[in-house]
Amino acid sequence: MAALEKRTDRALLAVAAPEPQVRTPPANLEAEQALLGAILVNNDAFDRVSDFLKPEHFAEELHRRIYETAGQLIRLGKVASAVTLRTFLGDHDLGGMTIPQYLARLAAEATTIINAVDYAHAIHDLAIRRQLINIGGDVVNTAYESSVDHSPRAQIEEAERKLYAVAETGRYEGGFHRFSDALASAVDMAAKAWEREGGLSGLATGMHDLDRMMGGLQPSDLIIVAGRPGMGKTALATNIAFNIARAYRGEPGPDGHPITVNGGIVGFFSLEMSSEQLATRIIAEQAEVPGYKIRRGDITEGEFHRISQAAREMQAIPFYIDHTGGISIAQLAARARRLKRQRGLDMLVVDYLQLLTGARARSDNRVQELTEITTGMKALAKELNVPIIALSQLSRQVESRDDKRPQLSDLRESGSIEQDADVVLFVYRDEYYLKNRQPREGTPEFQTWQNEMERAHGKAEVIIGKQRHGPTGTVELAFEGEYTRFSDLARDDHLPVQM
Repeated sequence: MAALEKRTDRALLAVAAPEPQVRTPPANLEAEQALLGAILVNNDAFDRVSDFLKPEHFAEELHRRIYETAGQLIRLGKVASAVTLRTFLGDHDLGGMTIPQYLARLAAEATTIINAVDYAHAIHDLAIRRQLINIGGDVVNTAYESSVDHSPRAQIEEAERKLYAVAETGRYEGGFHRFSDALASAVDMAAKAWEREGGLSGLATGMHDLDRMMGGLQPSDLIIVAGRPGMGKTALATNIAFNIARAYRGEPGPDGHPITVNGGIVGFFSLEMSSEQLATRIIAEQAEVPGYKIRRGDITEGEFHRISQAAREMQAIPFYIDHTGGISIAQLAARARRLKRQRGLDMLVVDYLQLLTGARARSDNRVQELTEITTGMKALAKELNVPIIALSQLSRQVESRDDKRPQLSDLRESGSIEQDADVVLFVYRDEYYLKNRQPREGTPEFQTWQNEMERAHGKAEVIIGKQRHGPTGTVELAFEGEYTRFSDLARDDHLPVQM
């Protein structure tokens, strides 16, 4: 009986409780009317706002139709006025006012063209606020009604994707810039290069011959590192990433956030290897202990001390690893943005491209999906203003040629890789192929092979197949296979003068 009374009390309270207040999404119909009136009176107003203001930014459906129709007429070189628009909008009753009367009223009460941009900004900002309200509502509803297989992490990434999509489309500061502003930016870049170690405009890879050809890794560039399995493309990317992170030096900026002075903060998406495997590679390189010995535990006391010392030195290095497999380009972008917002970001590495999926996986058309991935990767590099190194596989047709040095046509699955990339680097080691062609000892061929092996031993070629900002060509590097380490090749002209 007592339980029934409690339920009855709760029911009465629910009935007595006031209904939740329904809030109207923000809009400014007067600003929309004023802008449309200005466009109808002077079509030049449309040219001032059309690069950022779209029909969907208007809150009122009729205003969307008027703006879209006026835009279509103006783009065709025709006049958009209250007279010319009336035939395209039909005739509806607007509370005692017809469409022609409404258009005439807009034109009669028009603001000046000078205020058109201000009104357009107000309309645009209110549209962004309405989008944010919708996204917030979707997040709440999804959290309430989530299915078993839709994890909270996936919901967070989806919300981030939507928010950043709004942020990306919600900009109206684009358009033409004065050439003097561009000149100032170019001079500023040159000054920073002069102050930076090595005198480079981009991030130094730690390999002087490669830096000399490329000028470092440039912000907003998509850099493809490609090679056949066993060539060392992951090792090269890891070496470059670690060199940049190790050289990092930052200073507090005016807003309290650190500003990178040298080196950089690195994000590494390891889609193939775990973070432990990647860390083992780096420790092997830094401690000069073969990776296979570390994995087996077959190390001496001296090697263990070198490993411990290297690990201590690497503790403070700004090197962040995400080893989640099978993520989409949208998830990768969301996580990269989050890293830049929370920790900072100066360079991103993706190992490797073919392990990513598109926003909507197209198993029937992998080429189209890879096009979406490379386009998204280039857009992300521009958005974050950091260089992105993306590793890529090469097709097997390389193996069928006598000269197995890769070419741009060998990039696997899509020509979009070559098209979207700013720089394409191929990793090639002749030693790898020579090992598999060892003739029988004691034959004349064996002596020739031995000479070729001595010439190729410990050497690698980085072939710059494409570079928007500089020359193409080949850079020779030293490669120590047991440590998976690339470094500058010792040359006679690099050695100190002997007395």
